[in-house]
Amino acid sequence: MEARLNPYKLVPSVMQGMIDLEGRVAGAGLEHSLIELIKMRVSQINGCAFCLHMHSTDARKHGETEMRLYLLNAWRESSLYTDRERAALGWAEALTLISQTNAPDADYAALKAQFTEQEQVVVTLAITTINAWNRIAIGFRTQHPHG
Repeated sequence: MEARLNPYKLVPSVMQGMIDLEGRVAGAGLEHSLIELIKMRVSQINGCAFCLHMHSTDARKHGETEMRLYLLNAWRESSLYTDRERAALGWAEALTLISQTNAPDADYAALKAQFTEQEQVVVTLAITTINAWNRIAIGFRTQHPHG
């Protein structure tokens, strides 16, 4: 598979806006590990090799365990995730697959039980930004590093 184009070179000011939003979400107070789990799960659903490579590498650097990364695709059946992580992962799946799920009340109730209103917005923005990044990377066939 060959890369199609480099959006950073073609529209750097617009791409900088995405990078700025990403930075604001990262700095909004949620646990780094939680944000990485969200990014990983959304990227699994979307099939984004570039983002999976990037965020699994980043998660490991910040202390995430191999086992939790391996089992992330089956988080509902695993006891390795906290209630807070489960709520965020459920919401991430619901929003990523929104045309199929319509953001169910049960998933929102789980989110609401674990996160303040401000945190709910930040979790939702974390989900939104990784979905956007996945679409950019997949659409333009961004290549992940080998190794």
